[in-house]
Amino acid sequence: MDTRVSELFGPGNGHGSGCQGVASKPGNGFGIPPKKACVKNNKKAKARSSRNFKPCNNTPYLPPEAEEGNIEYKLKLVNPTQYRFEHLATQMKWRLQEGRGEAVYQIGVEDNGMLVGLSEEDMRASLKTLHRLAEKVGADITVLRQREVDYDADVPRNIAEVLIRKVPDDQQFLDLRVAVLGNVDSGKSTLLGVLTQGELDNGRGRARLNLFRHLHEIQTGRTSSISFEILGFNSKGEVVNYSESRTAEEICENASKMITFIDLAGHHKYLKTTIFGLTSYCPDFAMLVVSANTGIAGTTREHLGLAMALKVPIFIVISKIDLCTRATVERTLERVLKQPGCNKVPMVIGCTDDAVTAAQQFAQSPNITPIFTLSSVSGESLDMLKVFFNIIPPLSNSKEQEELMQQLTEFQVDEIYTVPEVGTVVGGTLYSGICREGDHLVVGPTDSGLFHKLTVGSIQRNRSACRVLRAGQAATLALGNFDRSLLRKGMVMVSPEMDPTICWRFEAEIVLLFHAKTFHKGFQVTVHIGNVRQTAIVEAVCGKEELRTGEKAVVRFKFIKHPEYLKIGAKLLFREGVTKARVISHQLFVSWLP
Repeated sequence: MDTRVSELFGPGNGHGSGCQGVASKPGNGFGIPPKKACVKNNKKAKARSSRNFKPCNNTPYLPPEAEEGNIEYKLKLVNPTQYRFEHLATQMKWRLQEGRGEAVYQIGVEDNGMLVGLSEEDMRASLKTLHRLAEKVGADITVLRQREVDYDADVPRNIAEVLIRKVPDDQQFLDLRVAVLGNVDSGKSTLLGVLTQGELDNGRGRARLNLFRHLHEIQTGRTSSISFEILGFNSKGEVVNYSESRTAEEICENASKMITFIDLAGHHKYLKTTIFGLTSYCPDFAMLVVSANTGIAGTTREHLGLAMALKVPIFIVISKIDLCTRATVERTLERVLKQPGCNKVPMVIGCTDDAVTAAQQFAQSPNITPIFTLSSVSGESLDMLKVFFNIIPPLSNSKEQEELMQQLTEFQVDEIYTVPEVGTVVGGTLYSGICREGDHLVVGPTDSGLFHKLTVGSIQRNRSACRVLRAGQAATLALGNFDRSLLRKGMVMVSPEMDPTICWRFEAEIVLLFHAKTFHKGFQVTVHIGNVRQTAIVEAVCGKEELRTGEKAVVRFKFIKHPEYLKIGAKLLFREGVTKARVISHQLFVSWLP
């Protein structure tokens, strides 16, 4: 983040400086401390090898290697025997499986996390062996960064961080969903246009034109609906977008990792659309865009609160820094970092090393909040954001994914279309199980609580054909001549073996985040539970007459229009009229018919 904010986050205020990032320890992302004199005998240092290396008191460490996960530590990989080579290849396949197609190797690091380092010759040989291993398993490698570990030795020692990427044979690509939040006119759609189209903005919103879906959006420059944009990365970590590919199908064919952006509305009158996008489309991460010249304004706090209430990991992008003076950017950053109640550890991204470190720490710790400062007009710091997207791993590991896939099929209906020569098409997310072309499912509930049989025709992901859909993936399903009038948003398509139950009433343990007055029996509220959005009446507040801001209680609700399919443990959020009432349920634990 150059000199604009160097004084704000300089050494004097305890936040670190330069390329260290606000939340990182002093050093460079590997955990290497600043150089200090460590008294050693130079003759001993010359003779020392990685086998008999003895650390000094301030030897840097990484966390010990975990048996599960996609991160592997290797001290060195020099001329392994054939048996050892086969064992290493099997190990690499395991790490790739754990990371759903991605693995990170730390070379020159012992299993206990100590950064020993390798000589230049050993490092070259180790990377060569890693290349051979990757070729054997059909993967590609990218050296993310190399650093020298200083022990005052005559022979310099280096460590390297390497990204291994291979798309599993039974899937097209690794797909992550990122919800884009922020106040109106903060530059959300413009930033997505620059990332996905590969061309900088002209300062008047040219980059965002391809993202708008309606004429009034083009005329006003304000997003009012939910739109989806994709940014791909190939197995070598290179960007794949519309600058080189003409269609989304080409991007999907050439990419091994896909970032699907969910562009949400910033204006307050479209808040229900934004909430629906957050609750229904199950984003993996949220990107909060803040304009440097206006700062925390409008719906910014509201969007931040929604993401935190739904426990969606969030990172922040400060845009339009080309329009501001240094003092304005610093002031905006101060406001962002001092937001009360966030309990987040900010990490300002100042260089590529910071972006690599942030991507890894962000997925492991929900308290880390990376902060990027960039411009969609000048392109300043855009590369750091791309590095972050390229490296950020999925939140769920292979074991969790496998458990979801073994459950019965459940597909949430978010969108309904009629396509010429195709028929009725529904869009949404597969919550659990596996869905294939030709599967027989039931859809509902209708207003009378019934479920209707249907057959899945073709499947498309990101506008390209797909034969098999797995849990957690979003797609559109063609239903042929199925009557569209029987469908509505909020329905589910489930396996007939599931014997789905429906409810008119439900109870939830809630925390009232904010309300201007008191919350009591008789209130009508708009409830958001996954893809369900419907008005409900508060029938009872258990144990209390009324609720005030910050209080917790078990509340009974009743839907007023039609029954819904709900699951125990689902997250709930509701609003009441135009007031700023937000409620999040910790557990949805009772449901029954009237």
